[in-house]
Amino acid sequence: MDQATLVEAIGIEVHRGLRKVLEGASVSLNEGEVVVVLGENGSGKTTLIEACAGILPLRSGKVTWRTESGMQKVVRDSEGRRTSPPSMGLTLQKDGMCGEETIQERLATALSVAGRDPSGSDISALLVAWGLEHRSDNRVSQLSGGLRRRLSLLCGLAPAALSADSRVALLDEPSEGLDDGAKTLLLGWLRALASNGHGVLVATHDKDVISCADRIISIQGGVLTERAGESTGEPVDLPNACPPKEPRQISHLIKWAFRMEKRNPIDTVGRGTPAIVALLLAYALVGDLDMSLHGSGLLAALVLAPAFITAVASPALVRRLAEADCGRWWNAVVGPMARPANSIAGASLVLPIPLTYLSWFFLAGSFDSDASSEVLRWLWLPALSMLDLAVAAAALHLLVADLRRANAAAASLLLVVLVWPFLELTDALATIMNEGMSFGLGIGDPITTCLIASVTSALIWIVAVFIPDA
Repeated sequence: MDQATLVEAIGIEVHRGLRKVLEGASVSLNEGEVVVVLGENGSGKTTLIEACAGILPLRSGKVTWRTESGMQKVVRDSEGRRTSPPSMGLTLQKDGMCGEETIQERLATALSVAGRDPSGSDISALLVAWGLEHRSDNRVSQLSGGLRRRLSLLCGLAPAALSADSRVALLDEPSEGLDDGAKTLLLGWLRALASNGHGVLVATHDKDVISCADRIISIQGGVLTERAGESTGEPVDLPNACPPKEPRQISHLIKWAFRMEKRNPIDTVGRGTPAIVALLLAYALVGDLDMSLHGSGLLAALVLAPAFITAVASPALVRRLAEADCGRWWNAVVGPMARPANSIAGASLVLPIPLTYLSWFFLAGSFDSDASSEVLRWLWLPALSMLDLAVAAAALHLLVADLRRANAAAASLLLVVLVWPFLELTDALATIMNEGMSFGLGIGDPITTCLIASVTSALIWIVAVFIPDA
C-alpha cells in the first residue's frame, strides 16, 4: 500500500444474496484525487462503495485503509476480520439519516463521530453554505427530498473539509435530487477537497460529476476497468479546519439512541402497553383461583410475565435504524461494535424492575404477609436479572433486522430461547416465596438460579452480536 494511498480494495469478491456482484475487483483511492465509479444500475457501484466502507462481507480479498499514523489497517477481509475504518465522511444512497434528528444535530453528530470538534459558528457556516441554515432546528423528516439530500451530502463532505489531515469521503449517487445550484456547489467542493489532499470515491451517473473526476472506474460484469478523467471544475473556498478530538463512535451511538428515545417517549410507553394488559389478565386469573392449590410457581410466573413481555418486545431503535439506511451508516462509522452497542441502547432497561414490583402488589394480595415482606426485600434480584434478558432480546431483534430478508424472518422463533432464563427466574422467585432468601450457591438456591439465568442470557447475547455477517 503506497504512502499516498488512503483506501485499497484488493481482489474482493462480493455477493448480494446468491448473485455475485464483484469478482476479483481491485481499486485504490489516493490523496488529492476524485475517483468516480461508473456502471449500469445493479452493476455494483453501491456494492463497491459499501465494501470499501467495511459494511459488506467479502468472499475473497481484503479492504485496507491508511491510519493517521501512516500504518496499514485491514478494515475487512474474507477471513472474517473486521475493524472500524479511520475517521471518514460517508453519504449512502438512501441518506442514512433518522427522521427524528434535527439538521443541526445530524451535522454535529457526523463531525463528532469523525473526530472533529466544531464550534457553533462552524456548524452555522456549513449550513449557510449549503442553504440549510434557515431549517437548522427542523427535523430531518420535515425536509423535502432535495434538502434532505443536501444534508446527507454535507455530512459526507464536511468531515474531510474540516480536517487538516487527509481524509476519505465515500459518496453514493451524491447529485441525486440536487438542483443546479447545489450540484454546482458539490462540484466545487469535490475539486477543493482534492486540492487539499483528501480522497473522494464517488458512485454516480451524473455527467457533470464524471467530468470533474481524476480517474474513472467502470464496472461491467463484476470486472473493473480504469481510465484517466478530465479533472474539470474550479475548487471553491472550504471552511477552515476545526480542532480534532478523540472519535468515540460507540459513545456517540449510545447518546444518539437515548436522545431519540427521549424525544419520542411514546415508543417506551407503547412497549409497556402489552405488559399492562398481561398484568390485568393475570389479576383477573388470580382472582378466580385458589393459589394455595396451585403452588407458588404459578404466582411467580404471573408476577414476572409483564416484565418478560416488556423485555422481549421489539425495540423502537430497530425501526429507527431501518429508516433510510440509518443503521448502515452507523454500522460503517462504528464498525463491528455497532450491534453490541445498539443491543444495550435499545434494550428495555427502564420498565422491568418497576413492572415486577407493580405485579407483586397487584397479584400477591392473598399471600402471607410475613413471607410477602421477605419477597419484597429480595424481589429486585430476579427483576435485575431480567435486564440481562432484555439486552439479549434486543440483540436477537437486531440480528434479525440485519438479515437480508428481515421481514420474512421468524423473529418470534428466535425469542423462544429466552423462555429458559425466564423459567430460571421464575424458579428463583418461587424459592424465595416458599423458603425465604438463602445465600448459598448450591443448585436451586435463588442466587445460583438468577446467575444461571443471567449467564444464559449473556451467552445468547454473545452469539447474537458476534455472529459473522451473512
